[in-house]
Amino acid sequence: MTIPHAGWTDELARARLHFVTGKGGTGKTTLAAALGLALAREGRRVLLIEVEGRQGIAQLFDTEPLPYAEQRIAAVPGGGELRALHIDVEAALLEYFEMFYNLGFAGRTLRRMGAIEFATTLAPGLRDVLLTGKIKECVGRTESDGRHTYDAVVVDSPPTGRVVKFLDVTKALTDLAKTGPIRGQADGVVRLLHSGETAIHLATLLEEMPVRETVEAVAELDGADLRPGAVLVNRVRPPRLPARSVTAAADGRVDASRVRDGLASAGLKLPQATLEALVDETVEHAVRVAAEQRAREQLAEADLPTLELPDLTDGVDVAALYDLAEALTDQGVRL
Repeated sequence: MTIPHAGWTDELARARLHFVTGKGGTGKTTLAAALGLALAREGRRVLLIEVEGRQGIAQLFDTEPLPYAEQRIAAVPGGGELRALHIDVEAALLEYFEMFYNLGFAGRTLRRMGAIEFATTLAPGLRDVLLTGKIKECVGRTESDGRHTYDAVVVDSPPTGRVVKFLDVTKALTDLAKTGPIRGQADGVVRLLHSGETAIHLATLLEEMPVRETVEAVAELDGADLRPGAVLVNRVRPPRLPARSVTAAADGRVDASRVRDGLASAGLKLPQATLEALVDETVEHAVRVAAEQRAREQLAEADLPTLELPDLTDGVDVAALYDLAEALTDQGVRL
């Protein structure tokens, strides 16, 4: 039986730009936030970016909706800092107008006229170029002493079904001018996204559909010459049965009399109806464990580092994000 290899590799530790994608419902926003906290340990400064307009990061950290500005969202043990940025497409385009064309006032006029929405509708690739261009600017920005402003940037990315289109800026460029500042910026984005500085991590659950979509996304990323990073397996629950008992129990072969005798030896005497319900739960648990094992074997096809995050039965709050970050750190996540 093949098991995905675990742990954060040295190659991933050298990356400075981390995208987190996944099928809807796998918790990719939560895992992006936890990854940001994990990377910010030991005095690092990390930027967590949102591009989908859902304000999911603000909800996770229980703060006001994020503006189009980088602001501190969490302190990290060891003196680290996590900042967050919600990228607004219109604001990014206005920033381009001002930065490259010195059209700050004119850009605001265009916004009032609805020209920005018209432009991004006419050239759909422009939206992704603007978003990834702002991400590139954050990754490459330096301070007066020459050091990077951020040690790492983590992006809560579009889901797996759209992530390659979002990142394949080369294709988006066919909708844009062949020359000019935005084209030049986009060429720089292409170089960054296809370099060793970038890794695309995939969030999944140990369920058939998310795992299948994860494996397909890895193949699609490979086909676009984009580098898959790690598989982040979310909401992992510990097995309650010995491994040798799972197959039999999943087939419904649970000896109720042995269960009754074992409980009796522990001083527990249960009504027959309760005993039958316990046996049924045992079978259901074994079926789930067997399905999860098959999911792990399917994930092995991706041949990527795999990190597992525990199921948080009490839900996700800020304290839980720190717990998830610690779980990632324990599995080697670092810069």
